[in-house]
Amino acid sequence: MALSRDQIVQRIAKEIKDGYTVNLGIGMPTLVANFIPPGLDVTLQSENGILGLGPFPSEKELDPDCINAGKQTVTTLPGASYFSSADSFAMVRGGHVDLTVLGAMQVDEKGNLANWMIPGKMVKGMGGAMDLVAGAKKVIVAMQHCDKKNGEKKILTKCTLPLTGLAVVNLIVTDFAVMEVIKDGLLLREHAPDMTIAQIQEQTEAKLIVAKDVKPIGH
Repeated sequence: MALSRDQIVQRIAKEIKDGYTVNLGIGMPTLVANFIPPGLDVTLQSENGILGLGPFPSEKELDPDCINAGKQTVTTLPGASYFSSADSFAMVRGGHVDLTVLGAMQVDEKGNLANWMIPGKMVKGMGGAMDLVAGAKKVIVAMQHCDKKNGEKKILTKCTLPLTGLAVVNLIVTDFAVMEVIKDGLLLREHAPDMTIAQIQEQTEAKLIVAKDVKPIGH
């Protein structure tokens, strides 16, 4: 059985280390904030100008003036600060973000990322993704392994959509698998508990390299 969205982001949260400054992209990546392991000193950054994001608010905590880059209401932790988007992007471009988690339409075996447009459809712009993939020290992608509407494969030999960045992705976590981008391609490190490696390869255009210690996600 494929992983749920919460299970995907819960797995990604395990990659966060003590002392990290982390940017969470819009969509599924924002949910990572709810699963950061207790006891870690982690600072969450939002590109619209917040440093010190907390988990998503309860109904009692809702403040319509406190939003992230995806216009979702958020909470802030003690010591949080607010600033202009120019200052926010200076942090990103200056290499001060240890990890960013982004969504994707396609990722290929070289770590190329396409996550901002589909030709022929209305586009609001690339947003901060271009800066994040260039400035963050590590890039993790949270995505569905295949398109839920048409079943098209999204882990490819070569991206077909316009790229956000070349060879920028370090780790891919989908509802089927955890894959590390290495020099030789995509290393399958973990698989959904009820899926076989053969089933995952069947749903993946790129040829997977199976790690010697491959294991079920969560084990």
